[in-house]
Amino acid sequence: MVEDLLVTLAAAGSAGVVYLAMAARVVKQYERGVLFRLGRVAGDVRAPGLTLIIPFVDRLQKINMQIVTLPIPAQEGITRDNVTVRVDAVVYFRVVDATSALIKVEDYKFAVSQMAQTSLRSIIGKSDLDDLLSNREKLNQGLELMIDSPAVGWGIQVDRVEIKDVSLPDTMKRSMARQAEADRERRARIINADAELQASKKLAEAAQQMSDTPTALQLRLLQTVMAVAAEKNSTLVLPIPVELLHFLERGAQPSLPEKGPEPAAHTDGGPHPG
Repeated sequence: MVEDLLVTLAAAGSAGVVYLAMAARVVKQYERGVLFRLGRVAGDVRAPGLTLIIPFVDRLQKINMQIVTLPIPAQEGITRDNVTVRVDAVVYFRVVDATSALIKVEDYKFAVSQMAQTSLRSIIGKSDLDDLLSNREKLNQGLELMIDSPAVGWGIQVDRVEIKDVSLPDTMKRSMARQAEADRERRARIINADAELQASKKLAEAAQQMSDTPTALQLRLLQTVMAVAAEKNSTLVLPIPVELLHFLERGAQPSLPEKGPEPAAHTDGGPHPG
């Protein structure tokens, strides 16, 4: 009798252990569990931790709640200004409603990928080439709105969309390179012209100042001569300044002789001395 009781207890314990092993499920921290009982959603979403289900009756489906990085394959299209380009992007999204992500769409990752590809082609057709190259932030926001609108009904939230690369045809690349070179040359010429204009104004002011003081012109000439003589060992032939010639002429001119006293007249009527 006792032996039969022990055997029964052992069998019950073994059955309990087997039942717990079949009924116990572990939901990880970054997951949520959706319970299906006989094909229907039963109860709330199971939180992380240990949870029990009814074997052969319940089925627990786990959903990853982490942010998913989904690359979008390169899409080829024609821009609004008739330029053929290839654009690829990346989508960052996550599940916010585990039940909707399982029930309302068959494969939410594939659905988001297809929606992102069609939205990217649509953005290419509505944009100019300059927008794709320089105004990507605005295009990223437009893509995010286009993908997020239908994804909300699937329990998906799109966090961010980024355009990674824009590939251009080789002919367009060469044309853009020539355009950039011409633009740089134009700006260089404008800068040189502005510099010449400013220099001419300064030279005119300096000439006006030196015309008022001729000595300053001579000092400037001497400074230039000294600078040239210091740079190169050469012989310089300089014209003689006009002011120096005037000075030499005044120094070489002979002075007039002074007149002496006239001889006194004789009044005695005799002959004059010889």
